Amino acid sequence: MTRFSDRIPALLVLEDGACFKGYSVGALGEFTGEVCFNTSMTGYQEVLTDPSYAGQMVNMTYPLMGNYGVNNEDFESEKVYMGGFLMRECSRIRSNWRSTGDLDGFLKDHGVVGIEGIDTRALTRHIRNEGAMVGVLSSVDLDKESLLARAKDSCGLVGVDLVSGVSAEAIYTWDKGCDRDHRFNIVAYDFGIKRNILRLFASRSCRVTVVPADTSAEEVLDLKPDGIFLSNGPGDPSAVTYAIESVRRLLGKKPVFGICLGHQILGLALGGETYKLKFGHRGANQPVMNLDTGKVEITSQNHGFAVRADSLEGLDSGEVEVTHLNLNDNTTEGIRCRKLGAFSVQYHPEASPGPHDSRYLFESFINMIEEWDG
Repeated sequence: MTRFSDRIPALLVLEDGACFKGYSVGALGEFTGEVCFNTSMTGYQEVLTDPSYAGQMVNMTYPLMGNYGVNNEDFESEKVYMGGFLMRECSRIRSNWRSTGDLDGFLKDHGVVGIEGIDTRALTRHIRNEGAMVGVLSSVDLDKESLLARAKDSCGLVGVDLVSGVSAEAIYTWDKGCDRDHRFNIVAYDFGIKRNILRLFASRSCRVTVVPADTSAEEVLDLKPDGIFLSNGPGDPSAVTYAIESVRRLLGKKPVFGICLGHQILGLALGGETYKLKFGHRGANQPVMNLDTGKVEITSQNHGFAVRADSLEGLDSGEVEVTHLNLNDNTTEGIRCRKLGAFSVQYHPEASPGPHDSRYLFESFINMIEEWDG
């Protein structure tokens, strides 16, 4: 165990000059990316392995990370895609019967640069007040002016296609946990898909054929899907032009269900617009109103872009409805186009760990498939 006197200094500098001093955790090195914050109290391993965080470093507002260690079962992808992890304290003591390693070692193994000992809530307030911005996190260069210059030179996330760096390279099938006589074949676009989505489809007797993000509409239809799923993923949806075009060509051919980036891509394929939020929504306690039922769902979210509601009005693609609203800021959290058999949500009904208020959406998709007369 590292003694406090032996800790290596680390420095985080934001593009506006804000500076946070702390100590190195995980891999030694440097990372430049957008700084965002996550308000979840648990689930740090799922956060770390969520491909949607590519190009970013994550500030965890809960003051203690690592107290239950890491394990080999809670991965949401095969590796870590985020570049930096920001904490108040990284616990070297882990207590959980499922634990197979500690957080510090996990970060080292995956080459993730981390920092602890900073005021994570002050950093969160700064981002909320000033907006999302690029930062440089380093444990090898502690010159503030040097890091500030690199932060200012970074292009950020707007207009950048990050999906191509996280998507599968080839088609594969996920049927773990699925009945041998599966009910439906779901073709899922991998924009950075989380494994728990695949698990939940399998638990509902669906085999999932996962395809790379640049798969054409014709190739998808050749796989004879019963339904088409659009996954979560990182970055600016408007930069993923190839996926938008493919989804546009698939609309009306088969039922379509999208989550997070998939929701944004569906909105763009229908003719709508997206925009960058001031600081995004990331955490496990976001209240969302289901406009069909009037019920409030507590949701898990991870996104920095959103669909512009007024851009969906009067579209030639058919009547598009807003189905869910975020109660914190009234941003669009769900859309539906009955005419084309498509719907999507901005949040994560597959969240693991919870909340589980929105798992019904998987049943809604399966019901749509059963009733589809295409």
